[in-house]
Amino acid sequence: MRVTAPITELLAAYEQMDGPDEMLDRDGAPRPAYAEFASRLASWSIEEIDARQQRAELEMLTGGITFTVYEDDAGAERIFPFSILPRVVAAAEWRVIESGLIQRVRALNAFLGDIYSGQRCLTDGVIPAEVLFGGAGLNLRMVDFEPPLGVYAHIVGTDLIRDRHGQFRVIEDNARTPSGVSYVIENRRVMLNAVPELFPEGAVAPVHDYAERLLETLIAVRPPHVGHDETRVVVLTPGGFNSAYFEHAFLAREMGVELVEGHDLMVHEHNVYLRSTTGLEPVHVVYRRIDDDFIDPLAFRPDSALGVAGLADAYRAGRVTLANAPGVGVADDKVVYRFVPDFIRYYLAEEPILPNIETYAAVLPEDLEQMCANLDQLVTKPAGESGGYGIVIGPQASGEELRALEERVRADPRNWIAQPLQEFSTIPTLLDGKLRARRSDLRPFILTGESSWVLPGGLTRVALREGSYIVNSSQGGGSKDTWVLRAPLDGGG
Repeated sequence: MRVTAPITELLAAYEQMDGPDEMLDRDGAPRPAYAEFASRLASWSIEEIDARQQRAELEMLTGGITFTVYEDDAGAERIFPFSILPRVVAAAEWRVIESGLIQRVRALNAFLGDIYSGQRCLTDGVIPAEVLFGGAGLNLRMVDFEPPLGVYAHIVGTDLIRDRHGQFRVIEDNARTPSGVSYVIENRRVMLNAVPELFPEGAVAPVHDYAERLLETLIAVRPPHVGHDETRVVVLTPGGFNSAYFEHAFLAREMGVELVEGHDLMVHEHNVYLRSTTGLEPVHVVYRRIDDDFIDPLAFRPDSALGVAGLADAYRAGRVTLANAPGVGVADDKVVYRFVPDFIRYYLAEEPILPNIETYAAVLPEDLEQMCANLDQLVTKPAGESGGYGIVIGPQASGEELRALEERVRADPRNWIAQPLQEFSTIPTLLDGKLRARRSDLRPFILTGESSWVLPGGLTRVALREGSYIVNSSQGGGSKDTWVLRAPLDGGG
């Protein structure tokens, strides 16, 4: 292959945006965490990068690494757009992220245990009652029930951004059925196959053991009457039409457990069984990837064909564990998010390691007026939406759009929050033969059983559309491999 334009020329022409860049400082020099990677990349041509990029995309396509976009007229399955230039996180910086995430999940589980028992947080004024009871995530069937080990949120994906001052901040907690970890693992596999020469030898923390850790976590929270070695785990999926079905199948396969749909399970006398070719086999832990409303048609939506009749009662009877627990949605409500730093102080008597973004909740009268007076400067989000839908970015909205937004906010204040627009960090991304700065976030995954463990890395999502602040795959976003360095290549921070 003819070698022309080295990547260093593209980096020299690279235009940074207002926020910090993960790879380069303002002078265009690689940051310490990227130094080894940049030196390995320096001799490559744009043609070589392009060829490796195409190899990576072909691997993803042949590997079936896809997601479904429901809003697409064709309901098409697509590969997750992928860039072979990674996010690199220094070891020292990761230690702060890791401790902050574990702290946050501890506080969320303490909050869940409180609201489904004594509700001290209400009597002590930590969170207003109208916030707690006004959302959709509260599940009254969890009242006065404590799951094994007191863990409600076993698998959490927390979204982070790096702000313009270099500080990592939490933008959202995903505690119901967080998705994306399969792409973390597959991104790494594709990178090791497509560009193995770019990896600093022995310096990048592995991610391949996530499924093993997940299985250990699920076995740890089995019902108390079940022995460790006899525990049977299944993954409950809504089926192949679901946008995250690839991940459901991937995790079941990697853990070596059954992938099941609702009709594969049955409940008899509060015990859960898997229908198999050899008869009924007991099931003790269900990693459910379906929403609360569809878990059990006898307890929730009677029209659900996705769940298992009697499963909710079997759970309450302590005969099976559901992960995550029903009712954890109240902990990742966008309005409740505003109060998580207060939960950390209240339940743990600690200061938050990872701060929130300043947030206004329209359900609070003083916040409502502040929001409506400054909609043109804020990012306004509906609490009941996900995937980046319904977000209004004030500085990019027209006067007519803002007037319509104010009407919607005032008509349903419990459903809206707003935050100052964040100029968060970018990462160089190869697009149309050029390196472009694109905004990115990071979703690490935290597992909690007898203790908490954070997968070293996470899903780096990138807003591929020029000028976009929305990184979600459903909104045209892509992904990158995330490298957590082991010392001494962390550059000191």
